[in-house]
Amino acid sequence: MIGPFAAALIALSLLIVVAGVVTAARGRAMGTVLLGALAVLEIALLVQAGLAIAALAGGQGIKETATFIGYLVGVLIIPPAAAFLGLAERSRWGAVVVAVGGFAVCVMVGRLLQLWQGAA
Repeated sequence: MIGPFAAALIALSLLIVVAGVVTAARGRAMGTVLLGALAVLEIALLVQAGLAIAALAGGQGIKETATFIGYLVGVLIIPPAAAFLGLAERSRWGAVVVAVGGFAVCVMVGRLLQLWQGAA
C-alpha cells in the first residue's frame, strides 16, 4: 500500500462524510454529487486493492494476511452498498447512510494502512 494514496482515500471519504452530513442537514435526499463521489471512491479503492494484491503476490508479506485481505474485500463492499441504500431511501436519511459509509471507509483504510505497516 502506498501511504500518500491511502491518505488521499481517507481525505476523499471524509469529504463524502461532510457532503452527506450537509445534504442531510439541508433536508435533501442523496443526489448525483454524492453518487459520483461514491463512484470515484470505489474506483480508487479498486486501484488500491489491485496494488495491494500485486504487492502480496510479489512476495511482500505482512503478519496478518488474512485480516488484511478481509478488510480489503470489506472496504470494497461499502461504497456500492451505501449508494444502493442511499438511493433506496429518498429522504434525508439516505444522505446520512452515505455519510456513515464514508466514515466506515475512512476507518477501514486507516486500519489497512496499520496492518500493512505492521503497526497493529
